[in-house]
Amino acid sequence: MLGPDAFPYLVLFLAALVTALAATPLARVIAWRLDAVDYPSARRINREPTPRMGGIAVFLALLAALGTQYWGTTFLDWPMVFQPAPWLSVDYHLLGVSFVIIFLVGAADDVWQLHPLAKLAGQIAAAVVAVAGGLIIGNVSNPFGQGDVMLGWVAYPATVAYLVAYVNIINLIDGLDGLAAGITCIASATMLVLSAQAGRLDAAALSAALCGSTLGFLRYNFHPASIFLGDSGSLLLGFALGTISLLNVNRVAGLTTIIIPLVVAGIPIIDTFSAIVRRRRAHVGVSHADKGHIHHRLIAEGFDQRQAVLFIYAWTALLCLGSYVMTQVTLWPRVAIFVILVAASVGFAGRLHLFEPVLLHHRDPKTGDDELVTPDDPAFEQEEERRLEAKEERREERWPHRRSGR
Repeated sequence: MLGPDAFPYLVLFLAALVTALAATPLARVIAWRLDAVDYPSARRINREPTPRMGGIAVFLALLAALGTQYWGTTFLDWPMVFQPAPWLSVDYHLLGVSFVIIFLVGAADDVWQLHPLAKLAGQIAAAVVAVAGGLIIGNVSNPFGQGDVMLGWVAYPATVAYLVAYVNIINLIDGLDGLAAGITCIASATMLVLSAQAGRLDAAALSAALCGSTLGFLRYNFHPASIFLGDSGSLLLGFALGTISLLNVNRVAGLTTIIIPLVVAGIPIIDTFSAIVRRRRAHVGVSHADKGHIHHRLIAEGFDQRQAVLFIYAWTALLCLGSYVMTQVTLWPRVAIFVILVAASVGFAGRLHLFEPVLLHHRDPKTGDDELVTPDDPAFEQEEERRLEAKEERREERWPHRRSGR
């Protein structure tokens, strides 16, 4: 599908793969020395202390691919990939700086456990640098008529928000051995094919490097994992996927070029959206961790870690296949495929009860203290009943005619 020009991408993939395989043991040693370790707790699934700075290996693998690309372009007459399309003006030096920033923010969080606002500020800083380097969404074609929707200055904050969102959806899905790395590997392989077909060589080269680095890291990260991605890895992977999707956008972003990256990252997006709904329903902060994510629900259904991860891989692969088919058909079949994929995914999310709260505020009748309870606590059911009764009372106050049977 990539044609006769696939050789440079294969070399980039192998360079990243080999580097990740070689660098992950080094990352493990560094993490132990810095005490960047996940110790077993009620919030964590791992039962043994596990280092969490796998992002070091991924970052070094991407650097190795960058060096390989430079060597190939300089000495082997490979195509120049660091050349944006005529309608773009990307400063790849600034784009590289943005990758360094997001990696350092994640590494700092792995070691010192940054405050959520500090971590968010670092993510925004990385996105702002990328946008300053020319990585923007641009104008959007009007799907309901002729012409384009001119975003103007709105394109800049919109792109920052897009990149930060991509960073966090991968960060939130990183809950089982090999889950985030495997999803990213599948997604980046899909984006490699789509980018190469669109002639976007920069996006294709980064996709090949990202695919190789995550696959090499999975040698150590798949269950039972000897090292975790940590935020140094998950933030970097999300930022890289977001960057690839933006590099692959045409001069005027059509409906398909906007939707495809969202379909490819469908599982993390659904998981993030359901977490927001679930926590809002429970009246807890959106950033408050809980055990209601897709992987937690699959474990509760009787899957072991390996089975749950493989199931999510298959789900992701199906979405990626659907996204590829969407690029090969006309408008209405494309819309039909998208609707089917979304409906099936949302339906399955409902089957796993992803939108149901797993934390509720409960006031202890003895002490008067406000505490969070889980479904394992008898107070959870009592609090859920009180919450539903209060909701019904508010509904009856709003529509009193319903009580009279009218």
